[in-house]
Amino acid sequence: MSWFDLPLDVLREHRPDREEPDDFDDFWRRTLDEHAGAPDVRLHPEPALFPGIAVDDVDYAGFAGQRVRGWLLTPEAGPRRDVGVLHLPGYGRGRGFAHQWLPFAAAGFTVLVMDVRGQGAESDHPGSTPDPGEATGSEVPGFLTRGIAAPETSYLRRLYVDAYRAVDALPVAAPHVTRTAVVAGSQGAGIGIALAGLRTDLAIALLDVPAFAGFRRAIEIGAAGSRAEIARYLGARHDAAEQVFRTLSYFDAVNFAARATTPAHFSVALMDRVCPPSTVYAAYNHYAGEKRITVWPYNGHEGGGSTATQRRLEELIGWSATPTRPR
Repeated sequence: MSWFDLPLDVLREHRPDREEPDDFDDFWRRTLDEHAGAPDVRLHPEPALFPGIAVDDVDYAGFAGQRVRGWLLTPEAGPRRDVGVLHLPGYGRGRGFAHQWLPFAAAGFTVLVMDVRGQGAESDHPGSTPDPGEATGSEVPGFLTRGIAAPETSYLRRLYVDAYRAVDALPVAAPHVTRTAVVAGSQGAGIGIALAGLRTDLAIALLDVPAFAGFRRAIEIGAAGSRAEIARYLGARHDAAEQVFRTLSYFDAVNFAARATTPAHFSVALMDRVCPPSTVYAAYNHYAGEKRITVWPYNGHEGGGSTATQRRLEELIGWSATPTRPR
């Protein structure tokens, strides 16, 4: 691994023009108005495996009322905090197994893990939620080019709505939760930025190496991972580029960042070829809410790894102990 993107002093000032469609706000207003009903949360208790933590297999109404599954982990022993944590898995992962999400629950936080529609088939975090989106043409293996001909049919529209509804579902599933924190990395962190731009009721967002920011730049500098799917798609469809980038602009974390009010803590890894530093800084520097960023100079997409998890736990524990008005 090596540094391959802009120098750090340039990254800190990197604030490229946003590629934003004129009807961005109208598009999302219509989309969310179509999904304004109750989340219809259903809880299915799991056998007790973890002393002091109850586990429920949960499902709720996501995009178009389609059922989205997840895990709800509720502390039963010791102090139970009024802060709920929403975990959004990284690309290619589903909700996995409940034991993979224990750290924050063990620290007294109620945890909702959102399954990711269609993802997790080849992961140690298997998924349980299908993506019954309508077929709208050919696609590259993966998820980002599903329905990419138009924003209305894009896979990302369905995914972002699922996450928006997960925020609604958490306090219904756990009525003691009065504040919601998004704790996520990569794909999940990119979705977290979108949530921060679409909602005003999130308390805090802890966002590690976020994806889905600066789609065009990520593709043009050869990003690996999910954005490589789009490059392969365009490599076979030479006249589709502008329509594809127009569709992606409705889901670009940079555009949501400019609307965000939630306090956020980002991280960036300077050797990350999946979420290149310049794309992370584009979102960070446009982020309109209170913010700070941790830099991992010698890491790739793993970011700070277990060190980051430990610091996130410590940060959220300290933050939750400070009286804060519900958001």
